[in-house]
Amino acid sequence: MVSAESLEGPPQQTMKHFGVTKPISMAGPTDVDLQRSEELQKFLVDAGLYESEEEDIRRKKVLREIDQIVKDWVKLLTQQRGYSDQMVEDANAVIFTFGSYRLGVHGPGADIDTLCIGPSYVNREEDFFIILHDILADNEDVTELQPVPDAHVPVMKFKLQGISIDLLYASVSLLVVPEDLDISNGSVLYDVDEPTVRSLNGCRVADQILRLVPDIEHFRSALRCLKFWAKRRGVYSNVTGFLGGVNWALLVARVCQLYPNAVPSMLVSRFFRVYTQWRWPNPVMLCPIEEDEIGFPVWDPRKNPRDRTHHMPIITPAYPCMNSSYNVSISTLRVMIEQFQFGNKICEEIELNKASWASLFQPYLFFEAYKNYLQVDITASDDDDLRTWKGWVESRLRQLTLKIERDTYGMLQCHPYPNEYVDASKQCSHTAFFMGLQRKQGVKSQEAQQFDIRGTVEEFRHEVNLFMFWKPGMEIYVSHVRRKQIPSFVFLRSVPLGSSSDSLQSRKSPVKEEVEGPPKRMKLSPEMSSSSSPTLEMKESPLVGPCSTSPQTSNTGSSAIEVEGKHQEGLFDYKHGSLVASVESSLSSAGVDFYGFGRAPPGGIETSEGKNMSACSSSVRETAIIKLVSQMAPTQGYSSKDGLVSLVNMKGFEEKAVVTSECGRAEVNH
Repeated sequence: MVSAESLEGPPQQTMKHFGVTKPISMAGPTDVDLQRSEELQKFLVDAGLYESEEEDIRRKKVLREIDQIVKDWVKLLTQQRGYSDQMVEDANAVIFTFGSYRLGVHGPGADIDTLCIGPSYVNREEDFFIILHDILADNEDVTELQPVPDAHVPVMKFKLQGISIDLLYASVSLLVVPEDLDISNGSVLYDVDEPTVRSLNGCRVADQILRLVPDIEHFRSALRCLKFWAKRRGVYSNVTGFLGGVNWALLVARVCQLYPNAVPSMLVSRFFRVYTQWRWPNPVMLCPIEEDEIGFPVWDPRKNPRDRTHHMPIITPAYPCMNSSYNVSISTLRVMIEQFQFGNKICEEIELNKASWASLFQPYLFFEAYKNYLQVDITASDDDDLRTWKGWVESRLRQLTLKIERDTYGMLQCHPYPNEYVDASKQCSHTAFFMGLQRKQGVKSQEAQQFDIRGTVEEFRHEVNLFMFWKPGMEIYVSHVRRKQIPSFVFLRSVPLGSSSDSLQSRKSPVKEEVEGPPKRMKLSPEMSSSSSPTLEMKESPLVGPCSTSPQTSNTGSSAIEVEGKHQEGLFDYKHGSLVASVESSLSSAGVDFYGFGRAPPGGIETSEGKNMSACSSSVRETAIIKLVSQMAPTQGYSSKDGLVSLVNMKGFEEKAVVTSECGRAEVNH
C-alpha cells in the first residue's frame, strides 16, 4: 500500500503524475488553508465520525475470528471430498476487506465489507450459502444472519459479536489459495464467472483508489467529510438512485488528482467547485480504461448502446472498468447538482469568513422543500419479515422514480429521500419512505396541470408484490400526501438507508405520542392552490391500511369459480385441501378468488392452520406462472395435476388463479 509519507517526499517538479489529465493547480496550502483544515478536522471529531481505539480493537478481533471460521470451513470441505492429508493441511481461504473500512474512512457502528477467497473446488451456491451459512447459524456469537444469494453481488449479511458484516465469496482458479494472494493481479480473474468478478472488484477498486491518489491521509479526511455532508443533505444512497460509498470515493479521488498539493479544507472547497461545473454525462475517471484479453465487457459508450443512457458515469479504476453509478436517474442527478451548488455557495462564504464549517452540514429540510409527496408504507408481521421485505422494496424504489419520469415524459420530477421512518405506535412492524414531487422547473405549463399516475403506482405495486419470498403480512401501500398531511411520526426519528443500526427493534422509538393516522390510500388529491404544484390523480385502494384488521383465513372459507363467464359458488376446504364446487365443471380452466387473502400470492409462503403452501415465481409484468406445492393435505389442494397456476392480471392488478390440468379438465373436487 502506498503511504502518505512516501508521496510527500519528492519535490513538486518530479512528483508522479496522477489521473487522465494534468492537474488544475499544483498550489499548496496557505497558513489560512492549514488553519481551516484544523478547524474542519476538529468539527469532524466533535461530530463523532471517528471510532474509539477500543472499537478498532474489537473490529480487528472479529476479522481474525471470521478468517479462522472460513479457514476451518475450507479444510472441512477438503477433508469431506476425499483429498489427501497434505491437501487438507494446505487448504486455505483468505479474508480481504473493502469499502469504507479498507479505505480507512469508517465510523462508529459502521459495517465491515469483507471478501472470502477460496479454492476452485469450493463453490458459492452450496458450499458458501448452505454449508458456511449453517456453520454461522450454529455460532452463538452470530445474529441477524441473512443470506442474499440473488443479489447483483451475492452476499451473506450478519452480525458477529455485535459488529455488522457483509461477507462476499469468490472462488478462484487455484487448488490452494496462498495467504499472500495478490488480488490486484489480473490473473485472479481467469476462468471465473461475472458474479465472482463483481465480488473481487470491490477489493481491487479500493486498493486501486489508494494507489491513484497523491496523499492518502488528505484523501481520507476529505472523503470522510464529504460522506458526512452527503448523508446530511440526503444524497447518500446508491440503492435509491444517488451515490454510495465507492461513488463518493471516486469523485473525491479525482479532485485529489486535480489538486495534488491541496490539504483537506482546499479539497472540500474544490470538490464543489469542480462538480458544480462538471458537464455530465462526461465520465469521471481516475485512469484510462483498459481492455484485456480475458474478454469481460468494459464501460464504452461507443460500443455499448446501454452505456450511452448513463446520466452520471463514474468509472471504476480496476479491470473490468464499469460505471459504478448506473443507478442515477435524471431526477436524482438534478437533486445532486442542486446540492453541489449549495455546497459551493457555502464554501465560498467560508473562504470569505462569512460562514463556518457547521453551515455546510445543515440538514436538508426535505419536508419543507415540496408541496406534494408520495408516501410508501411497508409492513410485515414481525421484524425479521420486515427486514427481508424492506430490503426487496428498497431495491425497487428506484423503479418507481423511473416509471414516473417515463409516464409523465419527464414533466413530473421525483425526489426519493434516502431515509426511512418508523411509526412506533403500530402493532405490526412498519417503515415508510417518502418522495418529493414537483413539476419540471423552467417549463411553461397549463394552469393546474394534472398528472395521472394511478397506473404507474399500480404497476409498481404489482411488480413489488411478485417477491418470490412473499409471506402473509408483507404489504406495501402508496399514497399521495400534501405537505400538511405528513404524519407526525416522521418528525420523531428517522433512520438513513444503510444505517449501521439496522436492528428494526432498536429503531422503534420509545416515545408514546398521539400520531396522525395514515392518509387514505390512493385518494384523489384536492385541488392545489398554487399553479406551480401538480394535481395528482391516484386511485382508491381496494386494500386495507397498514396493520389494520384484515380478513382472517378460516379453516373452511368461501370461494368462487368462474367458468367462461359463469360464476359458480363453492367452498374451499382448507382441512382437506380441496375446492368443493356446487356444480361440476368439465372445462379446462377455472378462476378462483381465495377468501381470507387480499391476493393470491404470486410467490412466497402462504400459511394456513400451521401448514404452508410454497410457490416459485417466474414473472413478467402482467402474468406470472407459478408451481404450487401443497403441504396442507395429501391432495394437491386447488392446484391441478400438473401443478401449474397462471396468475392473470385483472382490474386493479388483483390476481385470479386459472387452474389447468394435463387431462384438460379443471380439478374441481366434490
